Amino acid sequence: MNSNAFNAKRLLKQLGLLGAALMLALVAACGSDGKPAAEKPQGEQQQQAEGNGGTEQNSSEQPAATVYPLTVKDDSGTDITLEKAPERIITLLPSETEVVYAIGAGDRVVGVDNYSNYPEQAASVEKIGDMTVDVEKVASLKPDLILASVSMNSQALEQLRQLKLNVYASEPKTYAAVMDKIRQIGVLTDTQQKASEVVAHMQQVKDDVEAKVKDADKPSVFLEFSPGYTVGKGEFLDELLTIAGGQNVATGSGWYEFDAEQIITNNPKVIVYSSWFEEPNAILEGIKARPAWKEIDAVKNNRLVEVPQDPLVRVGPRLADGLTDLAKAIHPDLFQ
Repeated sequence: MNSNAFNAKRLLKQLGLLGAALMLALVAACGSDGKPAAEKPQGEQQQQAEGNGGTEQNSSEQPAATVYPLTVKDDSGTDITLEKAPERIITLLPSETEVVYAIGAGDRVVGVDNYSNYPEQAASVEKIGDMTVDVEKVASLKPDLILASVSMNSQALEQLRQLKLNVYASEPKTYAAVMDKIRQIGVLTDTQQKASEVVAHMQQVKDDVEAKVKDADKPSVFLEFSPGYTVGKGEFLDELLTIAGGQNVATGSGWYEFDAEQIITNNPKVIVYSSWFEEPNAILEGIKARPAWKEIDAVKNNRLVEVPQDPLVRVGPRLADGLTDLAKAIHPDLFQ
């Protein structure tokens, strides 16, 4: 396995971002046991009443309290029923951890994955594994709600559900779907008001960015989020790049290992790359090590911009920060 492929796998596991296609690429490159983790669009949420359960919200009114028992269908098509507001919550990936704390239910979190590094309070919570979930540990913590990803946690989902544990698995692939997920978790945890505030902030950030870039030129942009890997159509990062006022030069779909020659042909005006977990940044070093890339406009004009990695790739509240970072990278003159 070459060092770049190893580092890519290591970071992607940390971020909880491995798509199914990317996982296959890593397995082929490394002969490893990479875990599948594509994130697919948030399905339309269904809240079904059981007894007097279920709530409806008028957007102009304060969200109503959740009435339990409550049955909802998650993005895997599975119905889960909560008999009461969950008091013991476990999150299987960093984005879900960030959501729960942001909506005011952090005091109920009893377990998080090893890579949940935000907010600071998550550091002191019991760890339940990385991309490989310690199912026995999860069960021992007696959760009444587990938040997960449909694809990243696919193996654990089956095992946890066999233990009759309530797992709500989501898979958002758009900015709007991330907001929908946050609203739904607010319903599950009876923290709708705070969830609505988080979503309102995310929407405001999106509106502000769109207003600023509306009349600006849309430069071609290449995004390298891990050494040798980019993202194309069908993923939230591609949409974020478009909202931020750029045109993605990636011609593929999903998360994939790009052809360096193709990027030269596409000649992006801006290259955006994410920060790395160690210095020097392996992504930037990789860009510098491609001699032919000196002919790319972004390289010739020194339009290589680093952005923080976590907000950019986690489908939670800080995706708004990731969007802002992208917009500043593409249109620095509009975001002073």
